[in-house]
Amino acid sequence: MTVNELNLKDFRNFSSERVTFDKGVNLIVGKNAQGKTNLIEAIYYLATGRSFRQAGDKDLISFSQDSATIRAGVKSGERDQTLEARLFRGKRREIYANGSKLKKVSELTGRLAAVQFGPDDLDIVKGGAATRRKLMDHCLSQLRPGYMAALAEFNRLYGNKTRILRDYHDKPSLLELLDDFNIRIAEQSARLMYYRTAFVSSLMRRAAEAHSNFSGCTETLSLRYKTVGGMDPTGKKTEQLLLDLLEHQRERYHAEIRSGMCLSGIQKDDIEILINGMQAQKYGSQGQMRTASVSIKLAERDIHFDDKGEYPILLLDDVLSELDEIRQNFILSTIAHGQVFITCCDEKAASSANAEKVLYVEEGKLKNKM
Repeated sequence: MTVNELNLKDFRNFSSERVTFDKGVNLIVGKNAQGKTNLIEAIYYLATGRSFRQAGDKDLISFSQDSATIRAGVKSGERDQTLEARLFRGKRREIYANGSKLKKVSELTGRLAAVQFGPDDLDIVKGGAATRRKLMDHCLSQLRPGYMAALAEFNRLYGNKTRILRDYHDKPSLLELLDDFNIRIAEQSARLMYYRTAFVSSLMRRAAEAHSNFSGCTETLSLRYKTVGGMDPTGKKTEQLLLDLLEHQRERYHAEIRSGMCLSGIQKDDIEILINGMQAQKYGSQGQMRTASVSIKLAERDIHFDDKGEYPILLLDDVLSELDEIRQNFILSTIAHGQVFITCCDEKAASSANAEKVLYVEEGKLKNKM
């Protein structure tokens, strides 16, 4: 997969920009707050329909403008395509593929895949469970067309059930809806749990290999998918998972009503990360946790290749400056294949990347290396 050309109009601090890229390593250099991250954010948006930052669509539109456009010419599966996102203030966004308007953002799946790795991702191990759920959700949304839709439906149902449990004291009739919501939440949870189980299994295999190479075969990395209530989903189809989840709900029905909280579902799922059999979050050193985080992100890229037969776009956003030379070199030595975008403040910091193209960003303007 490659992004051949990118056109931006009133996106973040880019008023109007057209840029072409090399199919190998593209180095984007600039001082802080000049637009480096904005550039790769636009690419990621076309791949996933969302920003990798905590930003809504209106935050992506240039100040004092009413709309923004991101358009790219990409090559995916040996096919040339055009992808476009039109963002508006006070109006629903529009996404197009090859000139046709998409009805759902999930229709982007498979057209362009991207793996983003930024400084925050170095907290995959020591961060909270939400960080690791985000990793699963972002990757699976690009790999499985049905995952994004199932996740959106689960979140909607979960929000409604939470309001029922919160408000039924004032309106007891709301409890009449609870059984229906429980069944539908269990159905979506079973589907998502099935996907997540397979994903973590693949992630462990690939990450363990990377971590072993990284540590000189002195450490063993393993991952374990943890579900709410300690359910074991290994080897189970969605039908069996649904039965398990319904039983889990029944056991916690009265506890949910008393506490006013949802106690069953996939909203608290996590990935337990172990180094040499010990919980990395509790017992790992800072260096071990960073090595594991790098291994997991590189494994995410490999999973895309295993599944689709081509590497996703790799977006390295100022991550090299956060790593020591050994970890920098490990990452750079493993990205010989596929298209890569590296942002950094100092060109020298990524000189060993052997970039085929270097771009400079200054106040929302791009120029080629002189």
